[in-house]
Amino acid sequence: MNNKYFNVSIFISFFLLYFLFFLSLERCYEGEDKCCMRFKWMKKKIIQESISIFLTIIIFIMMLLKIISKIHLMHFILMFLLFYEYSNGITFDDHGYYNIKFFFVITIPSFIFLYIFKFLLSIKNKKIILIFTFLSLLILLEIFFSSLLDCSDWEKGLNNTFIENNKNDHGCLILIPKSCTYKIGKYFFDRFSVSSPKCYKQALKSRETLLKFSKSPYINKNTIHIGFPAINKDDKIFQKEISHSLSRYVSKNLIDIDNLTLINSLKNIKPEISIDYSNSKTGKIKVDLNFNRTLSEERKKLERYTEPYSTNILILYIDSVSRANSIRQLKKTLKFFEKFMLFMGNHNPNFPSENFHSFQFFKYHSHDFYTPGNYPLLFYGNHRNESKKYITVYLKKNGYITAYSSDSCSYDFVNSFHNFSTEDLFDHHYAICDPLNKPINSELKCFHGNYHFLHMFEYMNQFWRKYENNRKYSIILTNFAHVCSVEILKYIDNAIYDYFNKLFKDNLLKNTSIFLLSDHGASLPTVYFLNDFYQIERHLPMLYLIVNDRKNQTYDSQYRYIHKNQQAFITAFDIHDTIIHLIYGDKFFTKTIKGIKSKYGESLFNNINSKQRSPKIYKHMSDISCI
Repeated sequence: MNNKYFNVSIFISFFLLYFLFFLSLERCYEGEDKCCMRFKWMKKKIIQESISIFLTIIIFIMMLLKIISKIHLMHFILMFLLFYEYSNGITFDDHGYYNIKFFFVITIPSFIFLYIFKFLLSIKNKKIILIFTFLSLLILLEIFFSSLLDCSDWEKGLNNTFIENNKNDHGCLILIPKSCTYKIGKYFFDRFSVSSPKCYKQALKSRETLLKFSKSPYINKNTIHIGFPAINKDDKIFQKEISHSLSRYVSKNLIDIDNLTLINSLKNIKPEISIDYSNSKTGKIKVDLNFNRTLSEERKKLERYTEPYSTNILILYIDSVSRANSIRQLKKTLKFFEKFMLFMGNHNPNFPSENFHSFQFFKYHSHDFYTPGNYPLLFYGNHRNESKKYITVYLKKNGYITAYSSDSCSYDFVNSFHNFSTEDLFDHHYAICDPLNKPINSELKCFHGNYHFLHMFEYMNQFWRKYENNRKYSIILTNFAHVCSVEILKYIDNAIYDYFNKLFKDNLLKNTSIFLLSDHGASLPTVYFLNDFYQIERHLPMLYLIVNDRKNQTYDSQYRYIHKNQQAFITAFDIHDTIIHLIYGDKFFTKTIKGIKSKYGESLFNNINSKQRSPKIYKHMSDISCI
């Protein structure tokens, strides 16, 4: 074959594939069924498909004319299907970023391999070919056997417990994967995902770049202490701006912290996150959560209307983590939960007046394989297209101070699913929005000199300390695990453990219920898509719960139920109703809060019988791993 035609055809194919992939990244948060209503999306889709057909015809003709071989045609089609037509991309800054990264990782080496293979065929010395073939077979055999032999502990839980697949007792049998492919290339994807970020170099010129980039009227070229604007305001202009772009709002409203007149005018919405360049060119992030004394006193007055089961609720929501992968990667964090499994009915010696009990849920199922389909069920109690209030509304009415912290530059998911109102706003809100970088969705990235999740935990740590005497509800939402490698989760393990353990040791978890959960398992397929392990784990996210019963008085009647429900078929609707149950206590059973509960959920403190659940609840679960 003519090398000239070969190289040209490969170059054209390579270039057009990338072009097509970028073109295909436009998606809609409302789902594919809604995208047809958007002309912009339709126009791009028509262009995309037209180019697809044209390119496919050209490639096929090139094969018929023997300009390219069948091998190259197959290679083209494989890339086309995996990284173009099959794309999780919503925007380039979100899931699509990881697809394109995986695209680079796979396609470039595969092109190199083809050229090496072509070169080997031209060599007359057959020994070299034999050695190359032998080494390739060894690698393939290692991959094959590692995928077969790695499911031995898949059914295992905490404290040497296991999934109980007894249909007579629980009515829900979990599908067990025949082979676990997560080990295939795990070291490669691990290193690739956490390639050491150069925090120092990234922050070295950040001040000059920030001042140049921002058009904020509240800073000048001499500003050395730059504050990020608070995002818990309630005016209509702010709502409109954050709905459009939170990142743009932040960059347009950076504040000179040293301008005392300006800072004093902001009162309770002054910056809580700032970068101090006074002692270093790299700058240092400072977290200083605003304690609102007036708010604290107002909420205390509302406490008399209810007697909650938990005066504090702490939620750590890690996107895209299966139950099985949490066992594999969050070893230290789960030791924290595991030690509270030992105090069944006994008092914890660290808290003589308190009882802590931890629970794990083996059969918690996701509604969908992506967050927009799951989040509304957890915190609204219904689907995103149905009208219902966000859970913060009920928390505030019952005297809770609310706080939200995230490593994603977005205002929670409130305005993405329902009619956004001032009622939904958290009292304290911190989302990492760095004008110098793309929105931080996950990975081990830096935020001005340190890993981003450390600032997120510090913010919430201050919240728990400054509002120690108030009822509190806090949620930390991180996309840290939302990458191609399931291995990356272990890099946040120490930070989570330290956060929980420090609050525990400082006696700040009194009367607290803790949720450690996800909304779905791994959703970025890569090599894991190749077998049933991926499909099963995708719909079995993690759910762990620590409840705190004051002198064993609160949960006496329900304790046996929540213990039994660890092996029951659980959904996000049930988690929503459990939180409502914690807020309202015994009032949960009254008619006054009937409309607050979800249609299909059941509190985990009640008896959940998988065999007797409404058929509608199963219809709401797509591809459930329950037979």
